[in-house]
Amino acid sequence: MAPSGSRSIKRGCQRVLYWIPVLFIALIVAWSYYAYVLQLCIESIEDTGEKVVYLLVYHVVFIMFVWAYWQTIFTKPMNPLKEFHLSHSDKELLEREDRGESQQEILRRIAKDLPIYTRTNSGAIRFCDRCQLLKPDRCHHCSVCDKCILKMDHHCPWVNNCVGFANYKFFMLFLLYSLLYCLFITATDLQYFIKFWTNGLPDTQAKFHILFLFFSASMFSVSLASLFIYHCWLVCKNRSTLEAVRSPVFRHGTDKNGFSLGFSKNFRQVFGDEVKYWPIPVFSSLGDGCSFPTCLVNLDPEQPSSPTGSNPTNKSAAEGRQFPSKPLRESQSRLLTSTPSWSENETATDKDRKGASNPGMTIENEA
Repeated sequence: MAPSGSRSIKRGCQRVLYWIPVLFIALIVAWSYYAYVLQLCIESIEDTGEKVVYLLVYHVVFIMFVWAYWQTIFTKPMNPLKEFHLSHSDKELLEREDRGESQQEILRRIAKDLPIYTRTNSGAIRFCDRCQLLKPDRCHHCSVCDKCILKMDHHCPWVNNCVGFANYKFFMLFLLYSLLYCLFITATDLQYFIKFWTNGLPDTQAKFHILFLFFSASMFSVSLASLFIYHCWLVCKNRSTLEAVRSPVFRHGTDKNGFSLGFSKNFRQVFGDEVKYWPIPVFSSLGDGCSFPTCLVNLDPEQPSSPTGSNPTNKSAAEGRQFPSKPLRESQSRLLTSTPSWSENETATDKDRKGASNPGMTIENEA
């Protein structure tokens, strides 16, 4: 019992320590609110119109920033559905096999009915020993959370959470609004920062808050801008941070652009089809997180063909994240609709074969 108790205490201490970066950010934000609203706007700005405008704009940006940050922290990462977990009989069968090739044969048999197209560097099925499941495409095991996370981007200590399929949009909005927050403070505080050095401010404690507010906001702006630009590039390329470091491997080999469908579709995978939800921290990403359409032209011979007669309707995961019970590869078509923004021109071969069939199925069959 002693070793088990010590492990529990260790895990408890680790969980507390993981919240320190979040607490640090919360304290910085709380102080910035006090310094900007009370010390700068109320105490230092004399013009009433300027004061009102500054406070209105500041609070709009502040609310959106805090809302996005909250959603990024407290949105639970999505894990692979039960279809990807090994059954009890499959676990026993896998444990009885000592040879790696025999185990791979078992895993390949199970993977035939799943929408899995990526492999390990050696070409093997991606399998998680700790979670006892076949990893969906773009899924990775987080050593901090000790779980497999769908479309895992990275584990962020500043939010004490894994950034993945469930909260990547929130993370992007958090970066955007925190950058706007810092830029707005820097821009509106600049003239009073200059007055500090020209002795144009009253000799009160407000002048020191104005000084440090400008320094902290400008420094955070630089780091946030670089991080936000990098993740904008990832969204445009439809890559995660992990995929940017190590390209996904398909049966035909490594392909860093394997999941890229073009700028418009890449963007809508994260932010959804409805423009009104793009700037709001509510879930609107497309798909289910377990399968993704690809731009590959090489069919995977181990995967069954999708039904040619299916014409799925476009639904975001916010409306229903349930994995389809029939052929699992149909979940890919949630991202490929018949609307103009998501349709693809069929190739000449496809036109001869399909005629006037749904153009959105072209990419799915190629995947």
